[in-house]
Amino acid sequence: MATNITVPSTISDPKIIVKATRIRRIFAYLSSLLFLIALIFLILVEIGNINAKHPVLPSIYFIKLDLSNIIPRSVPNSILINSIARTLGLHDFYQVGLWNFCEGFGDDITGCSRPKKLYWFNPVEIILDQLLAGATIALPTNIINVLTLVRKVSNWMFALFLTGTCLTVPSALLAPLSIYTRWVSLPLTILTFLTAFTTTVASVIATVMFLIFKKEIQKAADLVNIKAEIGVKMFVFTWIASGAAILGWLIHLGQCCCCASARDVKSGRRSGRRRAYPAFGRSTEVGATGEEEKPRARSRWMSGGV
Repeated sequence: MATNITVPSTISDPKIIVKATRIRRIFAYLSSLLFLIALIFLILVEIGNINAKHPVLPSIYFIKLDLSNIIPRSVPNSILINSIARTLGLHDFYQVGLWNFCEGFGDDITGCSRPKKLYWFNPVEIILDQLLAGATIALPTNIINVLTLVRKVSNWMFALFLTGTCLTVPSALLAPLSIYTRWVSLPLTILTFLTAFTTTVASVIATVMFLIFKKEIQKAADLVNIKAEIGVKMFVFTWIASGAAILGWLIHLGQCCCCASARDVKSGRRSGRRRAYPAFGRSTEVGATGEEEKPRARSRWMSGGV
Protein backbone atom coordinates (compact mmCIF):
# COMPACT_ATOMS: atom_id res chain seq x y z
CA MET A 1 0.00 0.00 0.00
CA ALA A 2 1.41 3.37 -1.03
CA THR A 3 2.36 5.85 1.69
CA ASN A 4 0.80 9.29 1.44
CA ILE A 5 3.21 12.21 1.45
CA THR A 6 2.76 15.87 2.17
CA VAL A 7 4.94 18.39 0.37
CA PRO A 8 6.15 21.02 2.90
CA SER A 9 5.64 24.71 2.18
CA THR A 10 9.39 25.19 1.71
CA ILE A 11 12.12 22.76 0.64
CA SER A 12 15.82 23.29 1.22
CA ASP A 13 17.27 19.85 0.52
CA PRO A 14 19.39 20.26 -2.66
CA LYS A 15 18.95 16.60 -3.61
CA ILE A 16 15.17 16.88 -3.55
CA ILE A 17 15.28 20.13 -5.52
CA VAL A 18 17.50 18.57 -8.19
CA LYS A 19 15.23 15.53 -8.52
CA ALA A 20 12.04 17.61 -8.44
CA THR A 21 13.25 19.82 -11.31
CA ARG A 22 14.57 16.95 -13.41
CA ILE A 23 12.12 17.50 -16.28
CA ARG A 24 12.93 21.20 -16.47
CA ARG A 25 16.65 20.42 -16.38
CA ILE A 26 16.31 17.97 -19.26
CA PHE A 27 14.51 20.52 -21.43
CA ALA A 28 16.90 23.33 -20.47
CA TYR A 29 19.97 21.29 -21.41
CA LEU A 30 18.21 20.07 -24.56
CA SER A 31 17.59 23.68 -25.54
CA SER A 32 21.25 24.51 -24.94
CA LEU A 33 22.26 21.54 -27.12
CA LEU A 34 19.91 22.63 -29.90
CA PHE A 35 21.40 26.12 -30.00
CA LEU A 36 24.88 24.62 -29.96
CA ILE A 37 23.91 22.55 -33.01
CA ALA A 38 22.51 25.68 -34.66
CA LEU A 39 25.77 27.52 -33.92
CA ILE A 40 27.89 24.78 -35.49
CA PHE A 41 25.91 24.74 -38.71
CA LEU A 42 25.72 28.53 -38.88
CA ILE A 43 29.50 28.70 -38.56
CA LEU A 44 29.74 26.26 -41.48
CA VAL A 45 27.46 28.58 -43.46
CA GLU A 46 29.63 31.56 -42.53
CA ILE A 47 32.97 29.98 -43.48
CA GLY A 48 31.74 27.99 -46.48
CA ASN A 49 33.46 28.73 -49.80
CA ILE A 50 36.10 31.08 -48.34
CA ASN A 51 39.19 28.90 -48.83
CA ALA A 52 39.99 27.20 -52.12
CA LYS A 53 42.62 24.90 -50.58
CA HIS A 54 40.45 23.49 -47.79
CA PRO A 55 39.20 19.94 -48.47
CA VAL A 56 35.60 20.64 -47.35
CA LEU A 57 34.78 24.36 -47.40
CA PRO A 58 34.75 24.78 -51.22
CA SER A 59 31.86 22.29 -51.42
CA ILE A 60 29.67 24.56 -49.28
CA TYR A 61 28.13 27.19 -51.55
CA PHE A 62 24.74 28.72 -52.37
CA ILE A 63 24.83 28.41 -56.16
CA LYS A 64 27.30 27.33 -58.82
CA LEU A 65 27.29 28.75 -62.35
CA ASP A 66 28.80 26.66 -65.16
CA LEU A 67 30.05 28.88 -67.98
CA SER A 68 32.25 26.29 -69.68
CA ASN A 69 29.98 26.33 -72.74
CA ILE A 70 28.44 29.75 -72.40
CA ILE A 71 27.78 30.00 -76.14
CA PRO A 72 24.99 27.55 -77.12
CA ARG A 73 25.78 24.87 -79.71
CA SER A 74 23.10 26.35 -81.95
CA VAL A 75 25.47 29.24 -82.61
CA PRO A 76 27.93 28.59 -85.47
CA ASN A 77 31.49 27.90 -84.30
CA SER A 78 30.30 27.76 -80.66
CA ILE A 79 33.15 25.44 -79.64
CA LEU A 80 35.74 27.85 -81.01
CA ILE A 81 34.05 30.85 -79.39
CA ASN A 82 33.89 29.10 -75.99
CA SER A 83 37.57 28.27 -76.30
CA ILE A 84 38.34 31.89 -77.11
CA ALA A 85 36.29 33.07 -74.12
CA ARG A 86 38.36 30.84 -71.84
CA THR A 87 41.55 32.18 -73.41
CA LEU A 88 40.36 35.72 -72.75
CA GLY A 89 40.09 34.95 -69.05
CA LEU A 90 36.61 33.47 -68.49
CA HIS A 91 36.60 30.56 -66.00
CA ASP A 92 34.55 27.39 -66.40
CA PHE A 93 32.53 27.94 -63.24
CA TYR A 94 31.84 30.36 -60.42
CA GLN A 95 30.31 29.43 -57.06
CA VAL A 96 28.91 31.79 -54.46
CA GLY A 97 29.34 31.83 -50.69
CA LEU A 98 28.20 34.28 -48.03
CA TRP A 99 31.40 36.36 -48.15
CA ASN A 100 32.82 35.82 -51.63
CA PHE A 101 32.93 33.67 -54.77
CA CYS A 102 35.30 30.97 -55.99
CA GLU A 103 36.25 30.09 -59.57
CA GLY A 104 37.93 27.30 -61.44
CA PHE A 105 38.41 25.15 -64.49
CA GLY A 106 36.98 21.66 -64.93
CA ASP A 107 36.45 20.27 -61.41
CA ASP A 108 39.31 22.20 -59.79
CA ILE A 109 38.94 25.49 -57.92
CA THR A 110 41.80 27.79 -58.86
CA GLY A 111 41.05 30.62 -56.46
CA CYS A 112 38.56 32.58 -54.36
CA SER A 113 37.95 36.28 -54.09
CA ARG A 114 38.79 38.12 -50.91
CA PRO A 115 35.96 37.88 -48.31
CA LYS A 116 33.87 41.03 -48.20
CA LYS A 117 31.18 42.09 -45.76
CA LEU A 118 27.69 42.59 -47.18
CA TYR A 119 28.86 40.72 -50.27
CA TRP A 120 26.53 40.20 -53.21
CA PHE A 121 27.25 38.13 -56.31
CA ASN A 122 27.47 40.13 -59.54
CA PRO A 123 28.46 37.81 -62.42
CA VAL A 124 28.43 40.67 -64.94
CA GLU A 125 31.07 42.60 -63.02
CA ILE A 126 33.14 39.44 -62.48
CA ILE A 127 33.08 38.47 -66.16
CA LEU A 128 34.00 41.97 -67.33
CA ASP A 129 36.84 42.19 -64.81
CA GLN A 130 38.33 38.87 -65.88
CA LEU A 131 38.04 39.22 -69.66
CA LEU A 132 40.79 41.05 -71.54
CA ALA A 133 40.35 44.78 -72.07
CA GLY A 134 37.65 45.48 -74.63
CA ALA A 135 36.19 41.97 -74.52
CA THR A 136 32.62 41.51 -73.35
CA ILE A 137 29.83 38.93 -73.17
CA ALA A 138 26.24 40.11 -73.35
CA LEU A 139 23.88 38.53 -70.81
CA PRO A 140 20.09 38.35 -71.29
CA THR A 141 17.92 41.11 -69.83
CA ASN A 142 16.10 38.81 -67.40
CA ILE A 143 19.40 37.84 -65.78
CA ILE A 144 20.38 41.51 -65.47
CA ASN A 145 17.01 42.28 -63.86
CA VAL A 146 17.28 39.50 -61.29
CA LEU A 147 20.68 40.86 -60.26
CA THR A 148 18.87 43.94 -58.94
CA LEU A 149 16.92 41.67 -56.59
CA VAL A 150 20.10 39.84 -55.59
CA ARG A 151 21.86 43.10 -54.75
CA LYS A 152 19.03 44.37 -52.53
CA VAL A 153 18.29 41.12 -50.73
CA SER A 154 21.86 39.84 -50.27
CA ASN A 155 22.66 42.57 -47.74
CA TRP A 156 19.69 41.53 -45.58
CA MET A 157 20.63 37.88 -45.89
CA PHE A 158 24.22 38.58 -44.86
CA ALA A 159 23.19 40.70 -41.86
CA LEU A 160 20.59 38.18 -40.66
CA PHE A 161 22.93 35.19 -40.88
CA LEU A 162 25.61 37.07 -38.98
CA THR A 163 23.13 38.27 -36.34
CA GLY A 164 21.69 34.78 -35.93
CA THR A 165 25.17 33.32 -35.47
CA CYS A 166 26.01 35.87 -32.77
CA LEU A 167 22.70 35.34 -30.93
CA THR A 168 23.09 31.54 -30.78
CA VAL A 169 26.08 31.94 -28.47
CA PRO A 170 24.22 33.57 -25.52
CA SER A 171 21.17 31.42 -26.29
CA ALA A 172 23.22 28.26 -25.79
CA LEU A 173 25.15 29.53 -22.75
CA LEU A 174 22.21 31.08 -20.86
CA ALA A 175 19.66 28.31 -21.46
CA PRO A 176 20.51 26.39 -18.23
CA LEU A 177 19.57 29.48 -16.17
CA SER A 178 15.91 28.68 -16.80
CA ILE A 179 16.29 25.75 -14.37
CA TYR A 180 16.43 28.03 -11.36
CA THR A 181 13.49 30.36 -11.92
CA ARG A 182 10.69 30.90 -14.41
CA TRP A 183 11.40 34.63 -14.32
CA VAL A 184 14.45 33.96 -16.48
CA SER A 185 12.36 32.11 -19.05
CA LEU A 186 10.70 35.30 -20.31
CA PRO A 187 13.91 37.14 -21.35
CA LEU A 188 15.34 33.86 -22.62
CA THR A 189 12.21 33.32 -24.70
CA ILE A 190 12.67 36.78 -26.25
CA LEU A 191 16.36 36.14 -26.91
CA THR A 192 15.79 32.72 -28.42
CA PHE A 193 12.90 34.04 -30.51
CA LEU A 194 15.21 36.65 -32.04
CA THR A 195 17.77 33.91 -32.69
CA ALA A 196 15.24 31.65 -34.39
CA PHE A 197 13.67 34.56 -36.27
CA THR A 198 16.90 35.94 -37.77
CA THR A 199 18.20 32.49 -38.68
CA THR A 200 14.95 31.34 -40.28
CA VAL A 201 14.34 34.57 -42.20
CA ALA A 202 17.92 34.44 -43.52
CA SER A 203 17.35 30.85 -44.67
CA VAL A 204 14.09 31.79 -46.37
CA ILE A 205 15.69 34.75 -48.15
CA ALA A 206 18.64 32.66 -49.34
CA THR A 207 16.42 29.82 -50.55
CA VAL A 208 13.95 32.03 -52.43
CA MET A 209 16.58 34.33 -53.90
CA PHE A 210 18.85 31.65 -55.35
CA LEU A 211 15.94 29.54 -56.61
CA ILE A 212 14.67 32.60 -58.51
CA PHE A 213 18.20 33.22 -59.79
CA LYS A 214 18.45 29.64 -61.04
CA LYS A 215 15.02 29.81 -62.68
CA GLU A 216 15.84 33.01 -64.55
CA ILE A 217 19.11 31.55 -65.80
CA GLN A 218 17.28 28.48 -67.09
CA LYS A 219 14.83 30.71 -68.96
CA ALA A 220 17.73 32.20 -70.93
CA ALA A 221 19.08 28.82 -72.07
CA ASP A 222 18.41 29.66 -75.72
CA LEU A 223 20.45 32.86 -75.58
CA VAL A 224 23.30 31.94 -73.30
CA ASN A 225 24.27 28.49 -72.10
CA ILE A 226 24.79 29.00 -68.36
CA LYS A 227 23.99 26.08 -66.08
CA ALA A 228 23.05 26.79 -62.45
CA GLU A 229 23.38 24.30 -59.62
CA ILE A 230 22.03 24.90 -56.10
CA GLY A 231 24.45 24.04 -53.29
CA VAL A 232 22.62 21.29 -51.39
CA LYS A 233 25.05 21.24 -48.44
CA MET A 234 24.72 24.96 -47.80
CA PHE A 235 20.93 24.89 -47.71
CA VAL A 236 20.83 21.73 -45.61
CA PHE A 237 23.07 23.48 -43.08
CA THR A 238 20.96 26.66 -43.04
CA TRP A 239 17.71 24.76 -42.46
CA ILE A 240 19.18 22.46 -39.81
CA ALA A 241 20.31 25.58 -37.95
CA SER A 242 16.88 27.18 -38.38
CA GLY A 243 15.04 24.06 -37.21
CA ALA A 244 17.26 23.66 -34.15
CA ALA A 245 16.79 27.34 -33.23
CA ILE A 246 13.01 27.10 -33.59
CA LEU A 247 12.84 23.99 -31.36
CA GLY A 248 15.05 25.69 -28.77
CA TRP A 249 12.77 28.73 -28.73
CA LEU A 250 9.64 26.57 -28.35
CA ILE A 251 11.20 24.87 -25.31
CA HIS A 252 11.78 28.22 -23.59
CA LEU A 253 8.30 29.36 -24.53
CA GLY A 254 6.85 26.28 -22.84
CA GLN A 255 9.01 26.73 -19.75
CA CYS A 256 7.39 30.10 -19.07
CA CYS A 257 4.39 28.25 -17.63
CA CYS A 258 5.32 24.55 -17.53
CA CYS A 259 7.72 22.47 -15.43
CA ALA A 260 8.60 23.46 -11.87
CA SER A 261 11.75 25.51 -11.43
CA ALA A 262 14.13 25.30 -8.48
CA ARG A 263 12.62 28.49 -7.08
CA ASP A 264 9.11 27.04 -7.38
CA VAL A 265 10.12 23.92 -5.44
CA LYS A 266 11.97 25.88 -2.75
CA SER A 267 9.05 28.21 -2.14
CA GLY A 268 6.48 25.43 -2.33
CA ARG A 269 4.50 26.94 -5.18
CA ARG A 270 5.03 23.76 -7.19
CA SER A 271 6.10 20.32 -6.06
CA GLY A 272 7.73 19.26 -9.32
CA ARG A 273 8.52 15.61 -9.94
CA ARG A 274 6.76 13.44 -7.33
CA ARG A 275 9.42 10.78 -7.21
CA ALA A 276 11.81 13.37 -5.82
CA TYR A 277 10.17 13.02 -2.40
CA PRO A 278 10.89 10.31 0.18
CA ALA A 279 7.65 8.45 -0.53
CA PHE A 280 5.73 8.24 -3.80
CA GLY A 281 1.98 8.15 -3.62
CA ARG A 282 -0.71 10.75 -3.15
CA SER A 283 0.67 14.20 -2.69
CA THR A 284 -0.55 17.43 -1.21
CA GLU A 285 0.19 20.43 -3.36
CA VAL A 286 0.51 23.95 -2.06
CA GLY A 287 -1.76 26.53 -3.63
CA ALA A 288 -0.92 30.12 -4.53
CA THR A 289 -2.10 31.27 -1.07
CA GLY A 290 0.35 29.00 0.71
CA GLU A 291 -2.39 26.74 2.06
CA GLU A 292 -2.29 23.03 1.42
CA GLU A 293 -4.83 21.77 -1.05
CA LYS A 294 -6.79 18.56 -0.70
CA PRO A 295 -4.64 15.49 -1.48
CA ARG A 296 -5.21 14.10 -4.92
CA ALA A 297 -5.08 10.38 -5.65
CA ARG A 298 -2.37 9.28 -8.02
CA SER A 299 -3.70 8.74 -11.51
CA ARG A 300 -3.32 5.36 -13.17
CA TRP A 301 -1.28 6.88 -16.03
CA MET A 302 1.22 8.22 -13.50
CA SER A 303 1.83 4.84 -11.94
CA GLY A 304 5.00 4.54 -13.95
CA GLY A 305 6.38 7.76 -12.44
CA VAL A 306 6.65 11.35 -13.60
